[in-house]
Amino acid sequence: MNSPLAAAAVTAVLKGQVSNWFAQHTLGSLLGTDVLVTALPPDLITTGADERPQLNIFLYALAPNTALRRPADPAAAQTWLRSAFALDLHYLLSVYGSGEFQMEALLGFAIQALQRVPQLDREGLQAALLGVGATGAELGTPLLGEIAALKLVDQVAELTITPQFLGIEALTRIWSALQARYRPALTYKVSTVFIGG
Repeated sequence: MNSPLAAAAVTAVLKGQVSNWFAQHTLGSLLGTDVLVTALPPDLITTGADERPQLNIFLYALAPNTALRRPADPAAAQTWLRSAFALDLHYLLSVYGSGEFQMEALLGFAIQALQRVPQLDREGLQAALLGVGATGAELGTPLLGEIAALKLVDQVAELTITPQFLGIEALTRIWSALQARYRPALTYKVSTVFIGG
């Protein structure tokens, strides 16, 4: 995926995958209320006694893909510098809710949604982005329309979605840096996204 909107597109695809899984399994009925799936900074989410059941997908870090390192040959390195960055995207999936067991149920269903499709090939990505476009048209959001219009079939072979099991200390550092109230969370890495070039 080689576009300035690549990271936004991946986030939209993850959000769509989880939202669709929640809808297929009527999670709102199970919890007795509507469930939100968002892609916001955690400090913008309403918390407290009246917080709604919500799963949030937040891109908290981008890192160079170590499998695609800079070439040692100087001529190749110059070409490499002008080309796209190969990046891994790191996501924090956090859950919210004021009722008993809501957060645990949300996290379990989200894990299941992402484990069932650990890789998205070209066709899967394009189908997921078409769904984003439909949502964007309904909401009148030009950015979502642009994301949906990306021609990923020509840009990426597949994306790999891998859980990253961070210890409590690493999670605590993330939440502290975000200056948000701690919630149960899991981290995922999505490889490989190309931006620039």
